[in-house]
Amino acid sequence: DNLQFHGIDLMKLVEEYGTPLKFTYLPKISQNINRAKMWFRNAMEKHGYEAKYYYCYCTKSSHFEFVLNEALKNNIHIETSSAFDINIVEKLMENGKINKNTFVVCNGFKRGKYVENIARLINNGHRNTIPVIDNFEELDLLQEQIEGKFKIGIRIAAEEEPKFEFYTSRLGIGYKDIVPFYRKQIQENKKVELKMLHFFINTGIRDTAYYWNELLKCMKVYIALKKECPSLDSLNIGGGFPIKSSLAFDYDYEYMIDEILNQIKIACDDAEVDVPHIFTEFGSYTVGESGGAVYQVLYQKKQNDRENWNMIDSSFITTLPDTWAINKRFVMLAVNRWNDTYERVLLGGLTCDSDDYYNSEQHMNAVYLPKYNKEKPLYIGFFNTGAYQETIGGFGGLHHCILPQPKHILIDKDKNGIIATEIFSEEQQAEDVLSILGYHKNKEDK
Repeated sequence: DNLQFHGIDLMKLVEEYGTPLKFTYLPKISQNINRAKMWFRNAMEKHGYEAKYYYCYCTKSSHFEFVLNEALKNNIHIETSSAFDINIVEKLMENGKINKNTFVVCNGFKRGKYVENIARLINNGHRNTIPVIDNFEELDLLQEQIEGKFKIGIRIAAEEEPKFEFYTSRLGIGYKDIVPFYRKQIQENKKVELKMLHFFINTGIRDTAYYWNELLKCMKVYIALKKECPSLDSLNIGGGFPIKSSLAFDYDYEYMIDEILNQIKIACDDAEVDVPHIFTEFGSYTVGESGGAVYQVLYQKKQNDRENWNMIDSSFITTLPDTWAINKRFVMLAVNRWNDTYERVLLGGLTCDSDDYYNSEQHMNAVYLPKYNKEKPLYIGFFNTGAYQETIGGFGGLHHCILPQPKHILIDKDKNGIIATEIFSEEQQAEDVLSILGYHKNKEDK
């Protein structure tokens, strides 16, 4: 009668920790990493693809130490997006989680502190740091602060999907400008070694005509650049894999990997150049399916003869901000009372904001859940929420209508399959919020 998640009885978690509750199931991170590695290994063997594969984790998806600790058990590499990421990398190095063989691929727009931190990392001896050049000025900024020779990549500014709001990604350098940029700033530059071309598609790796067309355009640039730049030997395929957002989700990961490598090999063989080493940057795919949230339905409001609002004991805006910001759907299921009669409902959050609600799809206005019964508490779970929600909604600090941040627990399994849980953070208290807002400052401080 109750829902299980990877063999974990969720009602037992509710009884032990209460709601609202966020959780992270750590083994799922390693499982997804090793699945992708296996698929790439198999495809490379099948096609006789004679180069290496490097799995990178995009820290921006979730910066938590427990996520990085689990991911780095699997001999992976790191992709960064901003200045503080480098501080995290340095902490991981101090703790022996990263070594000199770990690649640190630095993406994003680089100025000020980010450039300074990248330079410090390289100057301190981490030569597998690869800043990926995003614009024409960055190379000069890096050269000013980095001592000796260093590796770089160049990011391609891919064209966006036809239905997108603009034509070309704001990130990277345009297709037609990359070879001239190489000739002007890199070719005769003894301080710089171009190693990587970075190809990123905003919509992720999907089996669409748009994706395959952009990949082939990228390969033309790679081949043209490779013929002039022998040190170029790596292709970074940005834009991650999708994750399960509904029970009807269907995506053939194995086929996509196989076909990407096949297309790259065909293009390189035809041009008589060596195939590149492959880097991927998987963020949501790495961590997304490890996360979940459980709420209690507190009350049902009958607003008219058709609309029943089930009010949860938290807020969608603050705890699952993607549902509000980009209309993202997650797998949503009742945790208990599975065998009861169901009804059509709308789900509402506790903030006094009309946008604090959740529906099953943008074109459907309701979800189906066991009938509300005052005497029989109903709990609902949202799953595969592990990427971005804490950093977008904000972890700690202030939240909309100063609703408290939920308790967060970590779930792990030992070698014998025994489940162990621990509290990562307690539910936010009034004192925490009042302190941030300045109510605890002494009058003398003013």
